[in-house]
Order: sequence, then structure tokens, then C-alpha cells
Amino acid sequence: MSTQLDKIKELIELRAQARLGGGEKAIEKQHERGKYTARERIAQLLDEGSFEELDMFMKHRSTNFGMDKKHFLGDGVVTGYGTIEGRLVYVFAQDFTVLGGSLSETMAQKICKVMDMAMKMGAPVIGLNDSGGARIQEGINALAGYAEIFQRNILASGVIPQISAILGPCAGGAVYSPALTDFTIMAKGISYMFLTGPKVVKTVTGEDVTQEQLGGASVHASKSGVTHFAAEDGEDAIRIIRKLISYIPQNNLEEAPLAPCDDPIDRVEDALNEIIPESATRPYDMYEVIGAIVDNGEFLEIQRDYAKNIIVGFARMNGQSVGIVANQPKFLAGVLDSNASRKGARFVRFCDAFNIPLVTLVDVPGFLPGTGQEYNGVILHGAKLLYAYGEATVPKVTVTLRKSYGGSHIVMSCKQLRGDMNYAWPSAEIAVMGGAGAVEVLYAKEAKAAEDPAKVLAEKEAEYNKLFCNPYNAARYGYIDDVIEPRNTRFRVIRALQQLATKKVTNPAKKHGNIPL
Repeated sequence: MSTQLDKIKELIELRAQARLGGGEKAIEKQHERGKYTARERIAQLLDEGSFEELDMFMKHRSTNFGMDKKHFLGDGVVTGYGTIEGRLVYVFAQDFTVLGGSLSETMAQKICKVMDMAMKMGAPVIGLNDSGGARIQEGINALAGYAEIFQRNILASGVIPQISAILGPCAGGAVYSPALTDFTIMAKGISYMFLTGPKVVKTVTGEDVTQEQLGGASVHASKSGVTHFAAEDGEDAIRIIRKLISYIPQNNLEEAPLAPCDDPIDRVEDALNEIIPESATRPYDMYEVIGAIVDNGEFLEIQRDYAKNIIVGFARMNGQSVGIVANQPKFLAGVLDSNASRKGARFVRFCDAFNIPLVTLVDVPGFLPGTGQEYNGVILHGAKLLYAYGEATVPKVTVTLRKSYGGSHIVMSCKQLRGDMNYAWPSAEIAVMGGAGAVEVLYAKEAKAAEDPAKVLAEKEAEYNKLFCNPYNAARYGYIDDVIEPRNTRFRVIRALQQLATKKVTNPAKKHGNIPL
């Protein structure tokens, strides 16, 4: 008859067995691929000693294709909770050493359990993905498991932050869970995402393509926009998650944590008084403006390599987390196009869902013209950004630095989209269009009849610029709350945010809007 000590010994042995996942040889192979195991990743992610594992002893229930002889404790995923900088998070990490991390009905149940707990407790959920896909031996049960996870992703959206790291393969239906979450991080060289792999692509389309070309981190970071961060390796991906978590609240009912701030709010940046070039067509670097006004120049950029004509990311102003949205004159002159509009809109909606104020820096000459954009639905994509700003009820502070023309003026958090504080630098040009284009419309007949059409147009353009290409015309109507000295931008934005801390606005009661997708 076994004693209590025997039973305790058995427990300790089972725990040791579970921690080995697919066994020592499989762990060695994982390391040879330049990858960490599920438990090693969790140890890197969470505060030391904070992880509490759940469902370590669960096993799959499949008996088909010899699966009754292949059992691993935990069944290919490590789940539980712990803390990051003392804040509660829930986590699941797929274990590639167990049957290639393939998703079974049991694995899905484990993942769904931590997602349900995260919702109940109002804490972020972080998924570390490294899986060969659905466990084919389980057929429809594996597919049902995926759908259960997706349903939870959907219901959790906008309620708790959801972060996905892709640290190995992620293919087929598996890609939809990361796509439904708020932020996706991929690791260069070890991760890829695609719906159909190179072999199927070759069979169906005849196209020869590698896994990296089809769905590597660099491809999704620059071409598709599927991933928000392309990390250098697995460790860098974990570091990015910890940094990202520091800017966002636990859930949609809380504020982001305040950080201690030793950067004076009244710090004057004289360089900003000279950053706008004399020529309206010359670019400057918006990163310099962002770095000058945020706390200690720290800025966590989202989707850095995608749609570079718009910059989005997190910073702090007087310790308060803010979302920065800024046009980038150094890339495509800062125009808005389909991709930039979608990138901006999704970021604005995340900030609004999680009570993060928006600071918008405007220098936009318009929307990118041409059949390529029109056929790609730039009207709908531009409407997404318009919708996102108009729907947002968080504090919104807008600073127009230079150009703000036509429809692009409207979609960049203008006063009529419930911008709370709209400032402009003296260099701001707020008008329906630039002077050259305007006079060609207004004075085409007059110029044609003149002896020197170019002279007439030049004179009229100077007249138009004096009347309209300045911030004072908009300020005259109250569309700009104040024209500010560039070097004081940090102070004015922080004072505006302090004033807006108690802002309360609610949208009309409805099931949900119908955003132009």
C-alpha cells in the first residue's frame, strides 16, 4: 500500500516528466533550430518566480492513427498566469517538442481556459505561438478547437489587451488567432505565417516561393502589415512584449499605468522653431519632432516598416501613456494612402478601446492620387481613419505643423471630428488645397486671357497663400484653438492632456457601428 510520501514522490516525478515536454532529444532539436522551449520563453517573459502553471497533467483523448500510444503530459501547450513588472497577465505557450506543437481538442481547452480567466479577472492575455497547425489525427475536433479560440479572441477584443508572438511556424487556420489579437510580434529567421504553404502554392499557382518569401517576419512587417513588430530573435520578441505591456492598461475599464517622470513638462525645444524648411516641398524628419516632445525621447513605434508615410506608436507625456499618430514628410511627402489609412485607423481604435489619449501631429498634403489607389479602395480605407477618429472618445490633442489640405485635413483628427484641443504652428497651412492647385481652378480663364499667364497665376498664388495658407484663417473660426510657438509644443500638449483627464463623452447607444471595412 502506497504511503503519502510515495504519492508525493509520484507527483514530483510526474511534474518533472511534464516539464520535459516531448523529451530531452526534442528539446535539443528545438535549441538547434535557434528556438527556446515553451517554458524557457515563459521564464523570459514573466517576472522571476511569478509563473503559476495550470493543467500540467491534461492529456489528449484521441485514439485514431495510433494516438492512444502517444501521450504527453500537458499535451503540447504550457498555460497559466504570472506578472510582468508586478502586473497580472495570462499566458499560453505552444510546445513544439510535443507533436510539433500541433493543436488538439485538449490543447484548445487549455488555451480557452486561460482566455476565460483573463476575461474574468480583466488582465492581458499573451500567446506564444509555435505550432505545426491542427493535429490531423483529431480531424474536426482540432478545427472546432481553433474556432473556440477565435470566438474568445473576438469577445475579448476591446475588453482586454491580446498580444501574439509568433516564435515558429504558424500556418493555415492557426494564423487567424494572431490576426484577431491587438498586436503580433514575429521573430526573424525562426517564424513564418501563411494560410497555404509553398507546396500548395506551387501546386495551385505554379509559383516557386520559400517559406521566408511567402510569410517571413520581414515580409509581414513591410509588405502585408500582418505583423506589428519584426523582432531580431525570440529573446527580442519577448523584450518587445514586456515593453508594450508597460504602455497599456490591464483592461478597458482601467487607465494605463503612470510612470515616474523626471523630464520637465516645460522643457523648451528651440530646435523645433527651425525644423520646418523654408521651401514647402522640402521634407524634414517627423521622428525628430516626436523625440523632442515626448518624455526622455522614448517612443515605441508600431508597424515601423509598413506604410512609412504615417507613424504610429506609444510614448509618455509627463508619465502618462499616449498614442502618437503622425504624418511623415520624409516618405511620400506624408500623403495618406490605403495602407497608411488602415494602419492609422487600427491604432486609433486600439487607443480608444483602452483609454489611451491620442496626440496627432499633422503635415499632410492630401491623399495619394492615381488608379492604383482608387482601384484599391482608398475611399473606403480613408473612411476607416475618418471613422476611427470620429468614433474615439478618449482625449484628442492635434498639432498641425505644416500642410493640412482638403479631405486629409478632415481625417487627421480635425475639430469637427471632436478633436478636443487643436493647435497649429505658425507654419501651418490649412486649406482646401495648396495655392498652386487652387489658383489653377479659380483663375484658369483669367490666366488664359492674359498676356503672361504664368505671371498672373504666380501673383494669384501669392495672394491665395497670404489669405488661406496660414493657421489664422482656421483660428478665426475657432477650428484651431491656439497658434503656438513650436518650441513650447511639449508643454502645451501636456497641459491640454491634464485638462482633458476628466473628459466624459459617450457615443449613441447601439449594438455596434458599421465601419467601412
